[in-house]
Amino acid sequence: MITRKSKREIEQMQKAANVLVKCHKEIAKLIKPGMTTMEIDAFTESFLRKHGATPEQKGFNGYPYAICASINDEICHGFPRHEKLNDGDIVTIDMVVNVDGGLADSAWTYAVGNVDEKGLRLMEVTKTSLYKGIEQARAGKRIGDIGHAIQQYAEGEGFSVVRDFTGHGIGPTLHEDPHIPHFGLPNKGLRLKEGMVITIEPMINEGSWHSQMGSNNWTARTIDQGRSAQYEHTIVITKDEPIILTEQDK
Repeated sequence: MITRKSKREIEQMQKAANVLVKCHKEIAKLIKPGMTTMEIDAFTESFLRKHGATPEQKGFNGYPYAICASINDEICHGFPRHEKLNDGDIVTIDMVVNVDGGLADSAWTYAVGNVDEKGLRLMEVTKTSLYKGIEQARAGKRIGDIGHAIQQYAEGEGFSVVRDFTGHGIGPTLHEDPHIPHFGLPNKGLRLKEGMVITIEPMINEGSWHSQMGSNNWTARTIDQGRSAQYEHTIVITKDEPIILTEQDK
């Protein structure tokens, strides 16, 4: 079932988003070669609790961590670990924050030290593709318009779009209808309505878009060891410009 959120619900989700954005900005200052994603996980959980928030994904279907930390060829749902990050890695940190029942979800890909030109280009194209999708996310448009804009841009830049994982509705539970694919045809799919709150979270690969599941049954990797990047925002559909709850530049 697809729900449209009330003004009060959206305001509560914005409170969660504010904490999430602050946490991501602190993580951006921390990430460097030699630190571990397990340290980032511990920092995140501590930061959230100090700010009256909880990590919503911890315990979700048995998931044991406050963040997902996906390195290089890991597409999504990477487990934090004790191995040190290397100079030149890229790492996506994804988290869902709960403040008094309001949820916000955002992923960001970070450069660890000095990343090569192609890796930086992958990150740039992925981030731009997110905003290309957000431009289409308004009342009266269809879900296919979002995916089409992302796919046309990313593939036009020589990268591929992951098919196996999508954006989704959110609030008051973590994953709600509708699914938001990051590929598709314009003027196809469900029509967006004012008050819907969704995530757009393209995962863009250097090589093939195909994924394979890791032995932990959570972490997805590329099939060819090409790197993958992801950027994600939680947004509110309005009759005008979409509201980006998790915007970091406001």
